[in-house]
Amino acid sequence: MNGLESVLLRNRLAEAGFEPSVFRYPSTQADIGEAALSLAAHMRGFGDGPVHLVGHSLGGLVILEAFGAPGELPQGRVVLLGSPVQGSRAARAVAAWSLGPHLLGRLAAAELTRREPRTWRGERELGIIAGSRSAGMGRLFANLPAPNDGTVSVDETRIAGAKEHIVHDVSHTGMLMSAVVADSLVKFLNSGSFGSC
Repeated sequence: MNGLESVLLRNRLAEAGFEPSVFRYPSTQADIGEAALSLAAHMRGFGDGPVHLVGHSLGGLVILEAFGAPGELPQGRVVLLGSPVQGSRAARAVAAWSLGPHLLGRLAAAELTRREPRTWRGERELGIIAGSRSAGMGRLFANLPAPNDGTVSVDETRIAGAKEHIVHDVSHTGMLMSAVVADSLVKFLNSGSFGSC
């Protein structure tokens, strides 16, 4: 993704008083370690103030990996949007095709198809937003259990160690444009909870 799909979400964050910055990584060429090190360096570029992180889909996995990078990172909170932290049934189905790994890209093929459970050991408060509107391309490739966002099942977004997990009636891509998701995101970044300001 090139960042254009998150313009509306970034505008809503700016209206709430945040200063959004886009981090880009080459998902077709880099591995997750390289992307995580680059994200850690990007975070350190903001100085000593809090640096909150919001990751959609595969971006959330890069965020989780960044906290294993050496060196101190700025304080802040983390919110993952539709990130398949426990792997992706849809991606595993695509990866089984002869050209599947090439279509997914190096990073996605490695990280979305893994079966080992992830846990959160970071010091930051972690919130997860999942979607339950089953409208997306993932349903074409795999039989996703309900509830799902059309690409990622809600059970694939759960991770031990997260502070809160919430499900909204949005699709995988639609969560980037949802006012309800933006409201929950702002609440968590401000307070560490989806339920209070």
